[in-house]
Amino acid sequence: MSAPSGVVRDTLERPLHDLRISVTDRCNFRCVYCMPREKFGADHSYLPRSDLLTFDEIARVARVGGRLGIRKIRLTGGEPLLRAGIADLIAELRINPDLDIAMTTNGALLGAHAVSLKAAGLDRVTVSLDSINPVVFEQMSDTRIPLSRVLAGIAAAAEAGLGPVKLNAVVRREINGGHDHLLALADHFRGTDTTVRFIEYMDVGTTNGWNLGEVVPARIIVDTISAVFPLALVPPRYPGEVAARYRYRDGMGEIGVISSVTNPFCRSCTRARLSADGQVHTCLFSSGGFDLRSHLRSGASDLELEAILRRLWLGRKDRYSELRSAATDSVTTNKIEMSYIGG
Repeated sequence: MSAPSGVVRDTLERPLHDLRISVTDRCNFRCVYCMPREKFGADHSYLPRSDLLTFDEIARVARVGGRLGIRKIRLTGGEPLLRAGIADLIAELRINPDLDIAMTTNGALLGAHAVSLKAAGLDRVTVSLDSINPVVFEQMSDTRIPLSRVLAGIAAAAEAGLGPVKLNAVVRREINGGHDHLLALADHFRGTDTTVRFIEYMDVGTTNGWNLGEVVPARIIVDTISAVFPLALVPPRYPGEVAARYRYRDGMGEIGVISSVTNPFCRSCTRARLSADGQVHTCLFSSGGFDLRSHLRSGASDLELEAILRRLWLGRKDRYSELRSAATDSVTTNKIEMSYIGG
């Protein structure tokens, strides 16, 4: 990677540090908060392959972004393990030994790929897992893939050295937000190196029918678990860490909570997002992106691409979650779907 030409900061003095890259809009789950089947059914049209950024194009954006301060990359989807040859992309990114490379996956294919992902240079994985109850798991993921396969994938990732593994659990009041569900998920991974991160249900996209009444506040999640397994707040590892961390007082590991709705962290957000078809988004809740693919394919030089990314970040004003929290209706009516932009 070329030497940095200067870390860029947006209008709120937030540096560009993280790049989330969606490598595909396809997924083998139909999670009700992300790709509800009534909207993403059998007739749903995915992006044609020619529209997807190639691995060389993705690696080029990462290389250029490194000159502006990007040091962490997370591969997302859709489901990133559905993109053929994904290990080749990781190997191409790994040319830079200082880059932190992670992946978010639903875990269904992780058992078959964990070893090759690690060998290619992936540092760690985060697995989306909303419940340890097979019935509730099926209800939220809307898939016939069994919970056991996801659990096997988590175990395979840990064994391959892709850890410590983190789990992301989206909490919805009427489905998996009850006392028993929260405690069961926490208890299943207590005493392991796997950390469960409970996420307040967010209004990403426009198809999931989000409403504030389905949100279980992070404070309630922490209090529920701490009443049975006492917790203590842990200082963040680095500025901008989105999950508040709590350790079990008996030394049996930790949990995390992500409170984008009740306690937004916009002021410390350092993430840009690159969609599978090459749109740059500066917020998870954006209504549109900047078409970088057209520049990649029309002969733009690295210096020109760097100037584009610099300009986008310097002009960034996004703080959607703060605005949404001030007025609980959605302040953006046409938000990009999570399956398109990644989590």
